[in-house]
Amino acid sequence: MITLSSISTSTSRMRQSVSLLLLLLTALPSQAQLKMFRMEQDSIPLFRGFSVSFDLVSAGMLTMGDHGEIGGALRINLHDQWFPVFETGIGRANHEHDEVTTITYKTTAPYFRIGMDWNILKNKHQANRIYAGFRYAFTYYKVDIIRDDLDDPVWKEKSGFAIEGMACSMHWLELVIGLDAKIVGPVHLGWDVRYKRRLTHHEGEIGNTWYVPGFGIYDRDTFSAGFNVIVDI
Repeated sequence: MITLSSISTSTSRMRQSVSLLLLLLTALPSQAQLKMFRMEQDSIPLFRGFSVSFDLVSAGMLTMGDHGEIGGALRINLHDQWFPVFETGIGRANHEHDEVTTITYKTTAPYFRIGMDWNILKNKHQANRIYAGFRYAFTYYKVDIIRDDLDDPVWKEKSGFAIEGMACSMHWLELVIGLDAKIVGPVHLGWDVRYKRRLTHHEGEIGNTWYVPGFGIYDRDTFSAGFNVIVDI
């Protein structure tokens, strides 16, 4: 149930995240801020194509562990300076018999992110780039939470339960910094580091969920890193 107190808490966290983004921007020298948002005057056209990318780290976690994502991104190149980005993928978890709670947790759901990157190199038009940016992200997902029957030492009864298809959601903000380097032809390799801050959330009827598609292990905030294969088109 969404209450006035939960709405107030979510609003407060949203304000904190926006304040953090504004603080990072205001920490830059005024000339750097102007260069970030101002297009350089030269003969290079505005539209420079677009690229697709795939994160190998998240896919590797999904292959070798009990949770992760398979996702990709579409990035538009505007003047080699601004890069509107749309990211999407499928997050999945199959976390069986947690060591602390003995609970099994399962979910599979899509996630979506939209945002902007800025190329912060002085020479914008070279093949390699260093960028900073942000993402607004969200997911709506359903989870199965199962605990096997356990003997209650007091009442001498079984105390297991199973909840299937519990509806949950989360909206969050990501601050991103990364780079990509040209390897050969249209192929680039790159990495990024992200700080993720929860904005609003709905966990369902029984409390916090273990994993959120696209966000990671459930918490108020977290960090993640990615290694990307990027192809210019």
